[in-house]
Amino acid sequence: MTEREEAALIAAVEHSGSIRDQTIITLMMHTGLRTMVICDLAPGDVIIGKRSGQVTVRSGKRNKQREVPLNSTCRAILEKYLADLSPDSPYLFPSKKTGDRLTERALRHLIQKYIKLARLEGLSAHDLRHRFGYDIADNTPLHRLAQIMGHDSLDTTMIYVKATRADLQSEVEKIAWQ
Repeated sequence: MTEREEAALIAAVEHSGSIRDQTIITLMMHTGLRTMVICDLAPGDVIIGKRSGQVTVRSGKRNKQREVPLNSTCRAILEKYLADLSPDSPYLFPSKKTGDRLTERALRHLIQKYIKLARLEGLSAHDLRHRFGYDIADNTPLHRLAQIMGHDSLDTTMIYVKATRADLQSEVEKIAWQ
């Protein structure tokens, strides 16, 4: 997903989406959480402070639990969203139809709706996770990126740090004698 595609997707959800949909897309793009995790989140999994916040992932891949930090963009939209969420809701993002857990299929369908509204082709819900990984990889040590994304192996995380030919040329130029 390019910067232009990201901007188009955000504009589509801001223009046509509910606060719930905006929160889902924002959270996915700013945390890299998988669709399964988004569907399983409970309101109590979110902790928001003035200058920090986190979401506890209890149902990650292979049932690994981890804490993912929330940036100011996530904290702001989550505060707005949580103010209107029913206090007895067991899920952070309940289904609008059933009030029960939002299914992964429904979430993927929701994301596809905004991808189509943004007139983007060939993107999927998982591309939001990849966009986060590529964005944060530029300034984050590999072991920290792996921890945030819930990867067991640094080899998995390596897909986000593949250098371009220009990047490699720049690195070798740093040690040139002239």
